[in-house]
Amino acid sequence: MSLKSTKEVDTNRHELEVELDGETFQQAINNVFRKKSKNINVPGFRKGKAPKSIVEKLYGKEVFYEDAMQNLYPEALEEAAQEAGLEIINDKIDLEVVEVGDNGFTFKATVTVKPTVEINDYKGIEVKAKSSEVTDEILDKEIEAVRERNSRLVTVEGRAAKDGDIAVIDFEGFVDGVAFDGGKAESYNLKIGSGSFIPGFEEQIIGHSTNDEFTINVKFPEDYQVDELKGKDAEFKIVLHEIKERELPDFDEDFVKDVSEKETIEEYKEELREEVAQRLKRESENDIENQLTNKLVELLEGEIPGAMYNNEANEMLREFDMRLRQQGMDLDTYMRYTGMNAEALAESYKEQAEKRVKLRLALEKIADKENIVPSEEDIEEEYEKLAEMYNINIEDIKKAILSEALSKDLAVEKAMELVKDSAKIS
Repeated sequence: MSLKSTKEVDTNRHELEVELDGETFQQAINNVFRKKSKNINVPGFRKGKAPKSIVEKLYGKEVFYEDAMQNLYPEALEEAAQEAGLEIINDKIDLEVVEVGDNGFTFKATVTVKPTVEINDYKGIEVKAKSSEVTDEILDKEIEAVRERNSRLVTVEGRAAKDGDIAVIDFEGFVDGVAFDGGKAESYNLKIGSGSFIPGFEEQIIGHSTNDEFTINVKFPEDYQVDELKGKDAEFKIVLHEIKERELPDFDEDFVKDVSEKETIEEYKEELREEVAQRLKRESENDIENQLTNKLVELLEGEIPGAMYNNEANEMLREFDMRLRQQGMDLDTYMRYTGMNAEALAESYKEQAEKRVKLRLALEKIADKENIVPSEEDIEEEYEKLAEMYNINIEDIKKAILSEALSKDLAVEKAMELVKDSAKIS
């Protein structure tokens, strides 16, 4: 492979002219012939037994050119980009054959490349830390949360439903007098005030009593996930079978012994105070990092290809699919339940994807400006951590993650540490 020329034809779009020699091209042609020869019929020869020279004479010597070139493009283009100091982004590639023959072929490729960016003032960023003090009010709320988690549902007698109750209902929905798919259920446990149903639905249960049969009228939101129901008026027929409420346990020493290993209320409060303090500290640290990352994204200068955002959003979608599969579901099932399609789901990730791309570019630039280069010891140590984390042989980890990629990730981490260490926290 020989890189003949490279030039920028538009922002983040470069044209590379690449030449491959005759020997490489002929080898690729021979490889194509070997794969296809078994399916080639030539009069006078058994199927797949005709020599390449005979096939080329019959069909033209260019018969295998296209497949050979297609096989050579990816590696040749990657090598040419490396030689030019460019990193190609997964996006549209325009290919043009300049010359092809026995002596090889030359092609031009117009590609999208990783942008040149700049960032300044990343040291000494001012951030405000959230308080991690555990006040009596915070502690009381934590205790109430523990009581809530240890509560039990009891049936309510002698009163109507109110906000916060669990209503056990049958319901069936109608639009223009016709029942619609997914609008019917029996003995459904609905927490009033949860906001899990159409706006206005839950509020209309309030005031009704056990065994009441009544009608609820609502309007589907304009952005509802089912197109046929968007903005439609709907009527739901309701049967209220049961009203339940949560009964919280008393906060006494018996409760303390049930939920902890402590004996007294004071001992339990002290333990809880320490746990909450640790949580608030983590939350404060996370908030500081969020403030810093938001500032780095804001400070980044450069025109970034939209393809990078799209690629990141699609990667986030693949990660989501993997998490769903670990939970026994797949993306197709999830989309059927939510009424979303892959494009809409990927679109929902766009804002977060943009932030992730910009943050990565910012930290890579900081690492470059600060000459942050992880040592071989750093890389080996990281391989060992990954092998232990995933319980995989370290050699298998090294095959899966190239040291160059791991080095870039470590440099980015160290760049973030530099930003944190230099931050002015008040």
